[in-house]
Amino acid sequence: MISSVLVANRGEIACRVFRTCAELGISTVAVHSDPDADALHTRTADASVRLPGAAPADTYLRGDLVVKAALAAGADAVHPGYGFLSENADFARAVQDAGLTWIGPPPEAIDAMASKTRAKDLMAKAGVPLLAPVDPATATAADLPLLLKAAAGGGGRGMRVVRELAHIEDELTAAAAEARSAFGDGEVFAEPYVERGRHIEVQVLADTHGTVWALGTRDCSLQRRHQKVIEEAPAPRLPDGLRTSLHDAATAAARAVGYVGAGTVEFLVDAEGRAYFLEMNTRLQVEHPVTEAVFGIDLVALQLRVAEGEALPAEPPQPQGHAVEARLYAEDPAHGWQPQTGPLHTLEVPEGPGLRLDTGYIGGDRVSIHYDPMLAKVVAWAPTRAEAVRRLAQALVRAKVHGPVTNRDLLVASLRHPEFLSGHQDTGFYDRHLAALTEERPGEELAAVAAALADAARRGSRFGGGWRNVPSQPQTKTYGSHKVRYRRDRDGWTVEDAEDAEGAEGIDRVVSVAADRVTLEVAGVQKRFLIEVHGDQVYVDTPTGAHTLTAAPRFPDPTARTAPGSLLAPMPGTVVRVAEGLTEGAQVVAGQPLLWLEAMKMEHRIVAPASGTLTALHVAPGRQVEVGALLAVVQDTSAQEEPDA
Repeated sequence: MISSVLVANRGEIACRVFRTCAELGISTVAVHSDPDADALHTRTADASVRLPGAAPADTYLRGDLVVKAALAAGADAVHPGYGFLSENADFARAVQDAGLTWIGPPPEAIDAMASKTRAKDLMAKAGVPLLAPVDPATATAADLPLLLKAAAGGGGRGMRVVRELAHIEDELTAAAAEARSAFGDGEVFAEPYVERGRHIEVQVLADTHGTVWALGTRDCSLQRRHQKVIEEAPAPRLPDGLRTSLHDAATAAARAVGYVGAGTVEFLVDAEGRAYFLEMNTRLQVEHPVTEAVFGIDLVALQLRVAEGEALPAEPPQPQGHAVEARLYAEDPAHGWQPQTGPLHTLEVPEGPGLRLDTGYIGGDRVSIHYDPMLAKVVAWAPTRAEAVRRLAQALVRAKVHGPVTNRDLLVASLRHPEFLSGHQDTGFYDRHLAALTEERPGEELAAVAAALADAARRGSRFGGGWRNVPSQPQTKTYGSHKVRYRRDRDGWTVEDAEDAEGAEGIDRVVSVAADRVTLEVAGVQKRFLIEVHGDQVYVDTPTGAHTLTAAPRFPDPTARTAPGSLLAPMPGTVVRVAEGLTEGAQVVAGQPLLWLEAMKMEHRIVAPASGTLTALHVAPGRQVEVGALLAVVQDTSAQEEPDA
């Protein structure tokens, strides 16, 4: 019997495993890097062990240190979570060699599936249909588009779509560097990129007694940067015959490698309904909660029981209803999915029947530059797909997420998009719809009015202010492009030019004002706003959506200006590469990659904003920069050219 589990991971998945361990009466041990010394998973565990350093290569990817930590803390089992060492066969062997129980598949099964290239060879012998590999060195225009993929690991790292032959070499270099950073293995291969395909996967669970369960299907087609954003179970609109063949192929794949524990077999289904094997993830998936919700099981508890040698029943439970999961990321979808960092002031998601929150953060934590920007997973279950989607969208709308920019609004818009509602989504969803999904939403003008009135109430209570007996000049408060003019007299609060706040209807009256809540009546309907302020950021929550506003300073700094052509770091990170041969004085063209930043385990390309001369280069590989740091300056020469006579 397992009595103490060390989770060789961090964040949300560590917290999720700890939760099940606590329910089963098993003590827990966390490992943490220096930036994670006060992280939620570190605080949640019964004991914790420091892994000195910050970079994953020095901490969470050091299997030797993790095994030492388990032994030092008295753990008798290790759960790898997902990512990091979860699919590292050598780590699994080291755990077993140390006399600890490995809560995962046999190292031989991990080896067989660890390399996607070797796994494809194995599946080909088993008769599973595959996409034909392409040699990048001899690729032609007829082979495009190509998908470059890391042979090890997952999570979208080390993946690139190439649509022009001239870009293959650069993208191979970038994909290999990203894969090496995330998994310690820079091997990359290429295969045809299937446009408008669906990403369908099958959850499997196997014991040591020969039983293999196929626990339905999941659709994970909504992806950005090849990382999943919204997942659901079961996959909609799958013909019964295709569903059965996917189950059979997944079960055959598990049996072919003597699989034990929880794993996932992934397929790509093209527009004609043909399925191709992609890979097998020999670990628990991020999206496992939707399968748990539909089958009424706890996969982590089953992993523990299988590791203890228990036999599974001959048949799995029958599925019920539908579940949908949304990954809440600290990122800005409207600006290249840039990851965001900083303090997370508030994270509150509505609770209730059919709702579940898995997270590695609570209000007051800080989002670090060192790791994946996922804040939480919000899961909804209901008897039907339509009800589950509606429940999840409404939970996200009503959530309080105050801190870094997130993808919350994108998630809501995606869930309510007709293409998703009809179940006709595919992996190109965001390529087609991102611009429309990230358009500014209505209601921000009213939110600015509420924020300005709450600010006045807050300042009034602080300085003992109130209404005046004589008419006063309107006060002005600015939030971005919204300028609010208001006054207070013996009759209450009045908003000037209110018709500009919400179209022609305007504001009928200000019903109530307090420092943290405002009620406005618009066209006969009372609308309530909750306001929370942190520095110059104002968070306005309403029953129909949330808005984040930036208050303009009362006395702007006249020296706070940036020289034209300045390239500022869009996020904190580490400069990993500078374009070959790039020096000050070089001529560059608009869109040309100049340098690469690594943040949250992903590489981000910084390009020239215009054609011209590189007049300054302030960074070199290895340098860490904060958001807003000056990286380089490009002097735009096109505007200085004399017009043709």
